[in-house]
Amino acid sequence: MASTNDLKNGMVLDLDGQLWQVIWFQHHKPGKGNTVVRSKLKNVLSGKIVDKTFNSDTKVDTATVDRREMQYLYLDVDGYVFMDTGNYEQLTIPAETVGDAKDYLLEQQMATVASHEGNPLYIELPASVELEITYTEPGLQGDRSTGGTKPAELETGAKVQVPLFLTTGEKIKVDTRTGDYLGRVG
Repeated sequence: MASTNDLKNGMVLDLDGQLWQVIWFQHHKPGKGNTVVRSKLKNVLSGKIVDKTFNSDTKVDTATVDRREMQYLYLDVDGYVFMDTGNYEQLTIPAETVGDAKDYLLEQQMATVASHEGNPLYIELPASVELEITYTEPGLQGDRSTGGTKPAELETGAKVQVPLFLTTGEKIKVDTRTGDYLGRVG
């Protein structure tokens, strides 16, 4: 249990059996009445963001979320298999939990796995990853870096928009949060 006066960004609350991560909060003292705590909360499982106002000093349940750096090994019929590099324990995470992170996940890559009471909640990837273009249409003579974009398929199967001058086989940096092309590598 914690008080709403103790809220911190990143803290995970257990409200009515659902886990909510505090994204933002502010103590507010209206002209009349008691102090309240305004907050923006993100549902850990669905990603839905809501605004919630608490009375000051209200008791809220906090949830313990275990965040461990793990290495992605392979995909099998049960899901994505990760290994804790500290104790070599393997954990299979269902595809629904991995979600869109699968588009940027390569074997042997490190990721943060967040779990609550032994149940995996979500996967956090680095802000950007380097991936190889496995297919894109060839550029045409006269294409320049300040032109349009074209679709490209990456080694994970994800599709992103890239500048016209890029070719199959090149490595690019991709933002894992938005799927945007960030630049050419090497």
